[in-house]
Amino acid sequence: MGLGLWISTRVRKASEFFVAGRRLSPALLLSTMLAANIGAGSTVGAAALGYRDGLSAWWWVGSAGLGSIILAFWVGPKIRQISSKHRLQTVGDFLEFRYGQSVRVTIAVLLWFGTLAVFSAQLIAISWVLNVVTGVDPWVGCVIGGLVVTTYFSAGGLLAAAWINAVQLVVLLTGFVIVLPLALSGAGGWTHVVDSTRALEGYWNFWHGGQSGWFYLAMLGPAFIISPGLLQKVYGARDDRAVRIGVGVNALVLLAFAMGPPLLGMIARSIHPELPDHDLALPILLMDTLPPVVGALGLAALFSAEVSSSDAILFMLATSLSRDLYQRFIDPTAPDAQVLRVARGASIAGGLLGTLLAVISGSIIDALSVFYTLLSVSLFVPVLAGLYLRRVTSAEALGAIAAGVLMVGVAEVGTAGQGLAGFTPAMIGLCAAAAGGITIAVVRQMLIVRRKSEAA
Repeated sequence: MGLGLWISTRVRKASEFFVAGRRLSPALLLSTMLAANIGAGSTVGAAALGYRDGLSAWWWVGSAGLGSIILAFWVGPKIRQISSKHRLQTVGDFLEFRYGQSVRVTIAVLLWFGTLAVFSAQLIAISWVLNVVTGVDPWVGCVIGGLVVTTYFSAGGLLAAAWINAVQLVVLLTGFVIVLPLALSGAGGWTHVVDSTRALEGYWNFWHGGQSGWFYLAMLGPAFIISPGLLQKVYGARDDRAVRIGVGVNALVLLAFAMGPPLLGMIARSIHPELPDHDLALPILLMDTLPPVVGALGLAALFSAEVSSSDAILFMLATSLSRDLYQRFIDPTAPDAQVLRVARGASIAGGLLGTLLAVISGSIIDALSVFYTLLSVSLFVPVLAGLYLRRVTSAEALGAIAAGVLMVGVAEVGTAGQGLAGFTPAMIGLCAAAAGGITIAVVRQMLIVRRKSEAA
């Protein structure tokens, strides 16, 4: 909090708050990307999946790493060039530049709801850490986490977050590197972990076990290619080289890190096979199994992970509300200082609402699944089509958004979230989005041909 407030004294322009003045080096971009990607879902949530489903929980974070490879070498450099050339500051700016304000508004409204859900998931994870350490009620932990994140981010925006994330990342990665071998030793070694879980069906199947597996790729892979919070960090890179190196190394670290939390969850299962809540697996393992100093470092790493991801979510919400709503529709002539004040106010409002939602919510993975699915089916097709297909118009983009969101809703309700014929709701939504955009394009082309024939 102190570091964020100190850096905020250097943030005097909206561009510094939104895109860090477009001067992020490869190292700073790496730290802020990686810190954003390793959060509640990647630690507490992934460990809970490992506890419940076993080895296949790798796909929860592994899918993010695979998606990040595409962002690093294809999508990221291209959209950075466009944002720099046209002075774009948010993904909403890109959508309006490419399609018009109707697409911008549609996506903004959809993501406001999803953003609050994922922010609340980070705060729930923070509350579990504080609950295990101090015994405070979970709602108190949510309030403490919300206060910490909202304070430093609302003060300094992306510039503050990038430097603070570097500090958080050191704590996070150091903690997990030290904790994993010591936790395995505390559990009685690898043989004991395998023997105590061998009878669980699918527990050691890498591709599919329980409710986890390769199908996470459809929900999470696209989200980590086109997430507004990540793309806007790419906007802040000083050049394409910074994008390729920063985001690319981030992808490699995610692919390696993806195995850590699931293994810790599996170790926790071998020691505490009857936990009342799977989300407790990692905090309790750190608190009860390891020497106090090591356990404290691991819990500090968890806290850093959740806080660093929370600021990425506030970043999405604050920039969208201030640019996509306020400056675009309420006061287009607002001076730079006023937009900066609104962005800070929006981050405070988002922090308060997200904290309230966290207090009344429960599961981390459920909250994140809502966000990632909505993000993938609504943004994946419009962003990629906007970058690589010149003839795609707002009609196709809106058709893709409508078809994707509608079908994922139908699939979720109609199949109780189980999917159909091997297709998860996220897969169904992505296919529907592509089909919706193609259908509108075909119909539009037929109308053009018909008008030309009639004119002739």
